[in-house]
Amino acid sequence: MLVLAFALSIALGYLAITSVWPEQKPTRSGTMIKVSLAPGFGLGIFSVVFWLWRLSADAHLVAVDVLLLILLALTCSVQRSRAPDALTSECHTPDASVPKWLASILTASFAIAAIAALYHAAVRVVAHPHGEGWDAFAIWNLRARFLFLGGARWREGFNSLIPWSHPDYPLLLPAAIAHLWSYPGHDYPFVPAIVGLIFTFSTVALLVSSLLFLRGRNAAMLGGLALSSTPFFSEQGTSQYADVPLSFFILASIVLQHIAWSHNRNRQPLRPMMLAGLAAGFAAWTKNEGVLFTLALMAVQLWAAIASVRQNSASGKSARNRRLLVSFVMGAAPMLVLIAWFKHTIAAPGDLFSSSSVMMQKILTPARYWIILQWFAKEFLRFGNWWIIPGTVAMLAFYALSFQRRKSESSPALPISALTLLLTLAGYFAIYLITPRDLYWHLRFSLNRLFLQLWPSSTFLFFLFVAPQTWPGSQAEPTSPQNRAIVKKFPSST
Repeated sequence: MLVLAFALSIALGYLAITSVWPEQKPTRSGTMIKVSLAPGFGLGIFSVVFWLWRLSADAHLVAVDVLLLILLALTCSVQRSRAPDALTSECHTPDASVPKWLASILTASFAIAAIAALYHAAVRVVAHPHGEGWDAFAIWNLRARFLFLGGARWREGFNSLIPWSHPDYPLLLPAAIAHLWSYPGHDYPFVPAIVGLIFTFSTVALLVSSLLFLRGRNAAMLGGLALSSTPFFSEQGTSQYADVPLSFFILASIVLQHIAWSHNRNRQPLRPMMLAGLAAGFAAWTKNEGVLFTLALMAVQLWAAIASVRQNSASGKSARNRRLLVSFVMGAAPMLVLIAWFKHTIAAPGDLFSSSSVMMQKILTPARYWIILQWFAKEFLRFGNWWIIPGTVAMLAFYALSFQRRKSESSPALPISALTLLLTLAGYFAIYLITPRDLYWHLRFSLNRLFLQLWPSSTFLFFLFVAPQTWPGSQAEPTSPQNRAIVKKFPSST
């Protein structure tokens, strides 16, 4: 029954993605992106279905899942029959050009790192079947058990009498786990661990497939190596916390919006942009930090649309940007409405915001700014639990040693995504500034996880930007008409 539950969730995710973004002749790396997105989107759909079912409980849950699967399959079939060809955008910009022997080493290194991360994760799951740390059993799994075992009294899991369990936290992870438990009818402790593993390695797969689609094989191997060899990423992925699932949806939203912005010459990119909005909505349904990310991304996209109107009022670019923004909002809106309703009617008030006078006093205390800045700088240098050299420092060194300033076409999504992550980081800073808890305690036990939420997306943007600038011999793969003309004219140089 558990195998059936996981299979149904992945199938629902893949059919939902294909229904929104159909293609008649998909590319291999484009299909890989959809397959990488499917488990996370499927678990997100599972959480929403279970939450709505828990509110009504008028039908058999498995029957609801099967009916939804049939409806999505029919929609996918209809949409595919009318869909255009796949986006022919693979390797629009140059990949990092390296000798064949070095490319082979990169591929082997990524494979070894991924296998080592999987082994490391499996060992930790066996050693800590109920998760590691307070949040696993006192917040996420506790909330899942209230939803699954609570019966008519499930709402008591959101009571303000247990403020230490953060009853205002969103429910993607607990509701998805409760949904999976409902198939065998038992709260098996290994189910949350499997969910953690799915999100961990789906994030790696999404990073690799998206870089393969947008930059090429070498950039994909470098990005996958950087993420899968981050010790803290695999450790946290098995802790049964919500930070790695949140990092998956943040990365999914950024990847999908980059694909959409890179192909805004026709209407088809509106579909991946809508999926980007849905991914951002799932991020908001995962943790409160996801709400901050979603609002930051909306604000930056709105700013970009307004700027394009001012600069290109006579062209069609501003109209396309507005359509992309509307598509994103349409994708995110259902989840944002669900979250607003949950927080207004079910969840107890959060504990991060104290009285306005106390918050103003903290904002006007210069020492707090200096303390937070110091912790941010220290965390940047020691993030990841690396053995010798921190990954952040290693990537900066890679940039300094291999960067060659070259002209290349860049999508508006790159500055939009980078500014969104910076704005999200500024939001984290603001929360620490007004936190009612002890500042040192709060920084010590949460800052590394906040960095982790943005780490996969930062890695994606880093190699997306650096790959076309790396090594003087770098050239675009001959997939575009311009590049094919170059190959015909100068065959020996390629």
